[in-house]
Amino acid sequence: MTFHLQTMSKRIEAPQGASFLDELNTNWNDHNKALQMIRDILMYMDRTFIPSTHKTTVYELGLNLWRDHVIRSSKIQQHLLNALLELIHKERTGEVINRGLMRNIIKMLMDLGPSVYQEDFEKPFLEVFVDFYRAESQKFIECSDCANYLKKAERRLNEEIERLSHYLDAKTEAKITNVLEKKDYSQPHD
Repeated sequence: MTFHLQTMSKRIEAPQGASFLDELNTNWNDHNKALQMIRDILMYMDRTFIPSTHKTTVYELGLNLWRDHVIRSSKIQQHLLNALLELIHKERTGEVINRGLMRNIIKMLMDLGPSVYQEDFEKPFLEVFVDFYRAESQKFIECSDCANYLKKAERRLNEEIERLSHYLDAKTEAKITNVLEKKDYSQPHD
């Protein structure tokens, strides 16, 4: 399986832009279906042998291999993060994106474990979130009054909440709210 995933990883890393995410999503779906079939075939072993020996289940092993050989491969990990953040930026600036694809990729990261989602996506997402809104609020404060600033801030918050409901993990909402409450975006970045 490791050799197969390394070959698949090379196929995934080749495309650029949205086709990269499409290729990743297609290969993830194929891998996940294969894992489910393998799990079904080895169900008896998973139910009897695995618990008594404290070993990892077949399905979890398959997820771990996907994480290690595909998602965290040197060429895919940063490419994936950049592609996701680029799509979110496009959506924030008014472009229409494929939310279904985003939801599938984000769900894949969550399926690989909370630490994968948090470390590989959520933490950098929150950093970019702060930088984006700090720059935007600074521009808007310079050319607008307080009432208009507050209206825009409320609209942007609603957009982020909508984004959360469409493709981000619900637990990210509390972190976004926490960031918004603790930050003063009118001040330059430290």
